[in-house]
Amino acid sequence: MNLPRGRITPARTLTGISSAHWVSHFYMLVLPMLFPFFKDQLGVGYVELGLSVTVFGVVSALTQVPVGYLVDRFGARLILFLGLCLGGLGLILLGIHLSYVNLIACAALLGLANSAYHPADYAILSAHMDETRMGRAFSVHTFAGYLGGAMAPAVVAALLETIGGLGALIVAGALGPAVALLVLVLGLPDASAATAESAAPEQGDRNRSLLNRAMVVLTGFFLLLSLSTNGVSMFGVVALMGGYGAAFSTANLILTAFLVASAVGVLGGGWLADRTVRHGEFAALCFVINTVIVAAVAVTTPGPVTLFVTLTVAGFLSGVIAPSRDMMVREAAPPGASGRAFGFVTTGFNLGAIIAPPLFGWIMDHHMPHWVFGGTALFMALTVALALLPGRSRSAVPREA
Repeated sequence: MNLPRGRITPARTLTGISSAHWVSHFYMLVLPMLFPFFKDQLGVGYVELGLSVTVFGVVSALTQVPVGYLVDRFGARLILFLGLCLGGLGLILLGIHLSYVNLIACAALLGLANSAYHPADYAILSAHMDETRMGRAFSVHTFAGYLGGAMAPAVVAALLETIGGLGALIVAGALGPAVALLVLVLGLPDASAATAESAAPEQGDRNRSLLNRAMVVLTGFFLLLSLSTNGVSMFGVVALMGGYGAAFSTANLILTAFLVASAVGVLGGGWLADRTVRHGEFAALCFVINTVIVAAVAVTTPGPVTLFVTLTVAGFLSGVIAPSRDMMVREAAPPGASGRAFGFVTTGFNLGAIIAPPLFGWIMDHHMPHWVFGGTALFMALTVALALLPGRSRSAVPREA
């Protein structure tokens, strides 16, 4: 069903990849949005339900790198197609037969499916998008993911109201196979190690050693990024209420402004990433400014208006970094290894999502709401140092598009 290669435009490729990324972030929130329904139907507590999120994160973290190798070995398009179908199948089967065991199994399937998106998406984008617009392509892809997460609560709530929890699971599950069909209809180009290495075998040999050095640094960079954003997004509301006297509605408004500004910042960051080759230095500069802003929030007790303005700016800068972050990985990856490179570094995101809840939960349990922002500022400061390291370890040999 793939269209001839000559008819595949960058816009068509970006549409298909971004649609898949929308599904990936949407699926991350389907189960949590249905926790009240599961609690009533299954007669379990929130601890047991929270285990499903842990299973999702652990499976996704453990399978990112192996799936990255599969992307480079068998092709990104096939792995992306299978990931979309597998995640949807897990939700559909849970909707057909709801039980706690099936809930955990569904979370595991969603975690495995989630490990396909970043390696496959970035491999295809890196191989086929216009080199001069790569940053913008990465930014649109990331923005689509943010949009999927932002839409999930409203969509799942509407489905729950109209067709019930089981129907919501089945309809949400159908989105994955539907987008997989779209991938086929659009005829997306493929990306694999064989194609890239045949084009530049010597360069591939010279750069392959970077996988063990630059990739480890970038994985730590992604881990710190995840910790610095998850702290505010997960515990920002309770921290603002407990330490800054904000009402629930005000705290939610401030957090919403932070998240919306992050999404807008991603689009602006793509434009900026295409206008610099010093992505690590640019990322470090953004986080130096962000560290100062968030640290100021941590050591003072500003009013609601000041909190709204400062955290909106912090959210924007957090989004601006994303395309440059992705460009750093692309530049450090050996030719033909985009799948495994992005699979390797995005493991840091999964680890951050596993570590952040208990860490910041411990902070709140010990009645230190200012340290939600203090810890976030600390992680941002550490991110600055790691942002500068990959550029020092990359080969001087220029990459080919």
